[in-house]
Amino acid sequence: MATNGKRNRLKSGGLRRYVYLALVTLLGVLLLIVLLGTTSVSNFVSQSLGDIYGDLRPSCNYSGYGALLDLPKQSELSIRLEMINQLPPRNRELYPKLAKDHITIVLYVHNRPKYLQVVVDSLSKVVGISETLLIVSHDGYFEEMNEIVESIKFCKVKQIFAPYSPHVFPDSFPGVSSNDCKDKDDAAAKHCVGNTDQYGNHRSPKIVSLKHHWWWMMNTVWDGLEETRGQSGHILFIEEDHFIFPNAYRNLQILASLQPLKCPHCYASNLAPCDVNSRGENEDSLIAERMGNVGYSFNRTVWKRIHMKSREFCFFDEYNWDITMWATVYPSFGNPVYTIRGPRTSAVHFGKCGLHQGQGEKSGCIDNGAVNIAVEDIDKVANINSDWKVHVYEHQAGYKAGFNGWGGWGDDRDRQLCLKFSQMYHSASTLSTV
Repeated sequence: MATNGKRNRLKSGGLRRYVYLALVTLLGVLLLIVLLGTTSVSNFVSQSLGDIYGDLRPSCNYSGYGALLDLPKQSELSIRLEMINQLPPRNRELYPKLAKDHITIVLYVHNRPKYLQVVVDSLSKVVGISETLLIVSHDGYFEEMNEIVESIKFCKVKQIFAPYSPHVFPDSFPGVSSNDCKDKDDAAAKHCVGNTDQYGNHRSPKIVSLKHHWWWMMNTVWDGLEETRGQSGHILFIEEDHFIFPNAYRNLQILASLQPLKCPHCYASNLAPCDVNSRGENEDSLIAERMGNVGYSFNRTVWKRIHMKSREFCFFDEYNWDITMWATVYPSFGNPVYTIRGPRTSAVHFGKCGLHQGQGEKSGCIDNGAVNIAVEDIDKVANINSDWKVHVYEHQAGYKAGFNGWGGWGDDRDRQLCLKFSQMYHSASTLSTV
């Protein structure tokens, strides 16, 4: 009996030690999560890799797909940014749960802080914004852009940074390499590297960055991020020069729910007309038209169809992602690609310069550093009626199948990198089918 009692006490003591160790480990993990959630991105960027990751070195590809796909050797900044992408969203303590029917919002940006501040201010007034997750996708790392995003308190927000952006590779591909051909150089005569586009021009890293970022972002949001890779419903995509009206989110929820009923042949929902100069028809009717590039949203089913056309997207000689979609991807679906929207815009394109022109010297292309967009009472509440019929615009102007592209995307290195982005988050058994 004494021996059994001693054995039971030993078992009891061992169990208590196990429970104690488990609790300590759990508390440590929770503390780490809190620290990661509250530490600013700038701190991670400014610290050395050794301080953060111990013995890890810049030659490592932390995502696991780098070696398999033979992606470019990462710079130290590229590695830091890729690690930041794995951090949990901020403001989790303010918004611990997302609404069950939430629509994730993805805002993709480059380096126009004055623009971004306008967009963030407009988002802060959107009804329902606290119910969802805002993902901000950066093409390059710019501290002023980062500071604006880190100031957001009106919703849960996650930042991701394109680790293979030309803007984080200052002296190697996908950035500028010392032996790259430029403009209309003769590669054989100058012993330089690169393929020309259909107009005889060599690649410009600043230009190709636009298409690379969009494609990397799409693949990462739909198939790479823990927060969204299991999401089947709509995701809304906006840019840093899209002013969002207060009723945009509620209108989008209505449109997403009406799409399969009112317009089953529609692929997406839009907050604005495809004509960026239009503010809508202001009639009592829903509109079905060609897919626009201002405030557009679609679901995973549509993404899978887009992803199946990776080769068409990556090999079309056009540096703009939207023109590439209009001229080669959508036509390959075999039927017209329509989007559904309301008769009054809920988003406005206010930019006066291109996405990758950066800050420039004229207040970031904004008149007097500000925009003047009228928001009326009707723009503050949902203004889409589910009883409305759908008016279809069957014949519209714009880029279509047969357009050969504006070029800028002829270098085989860009095409292959683009294709590798399509393969990043897929198993080795599926890579050969993309």
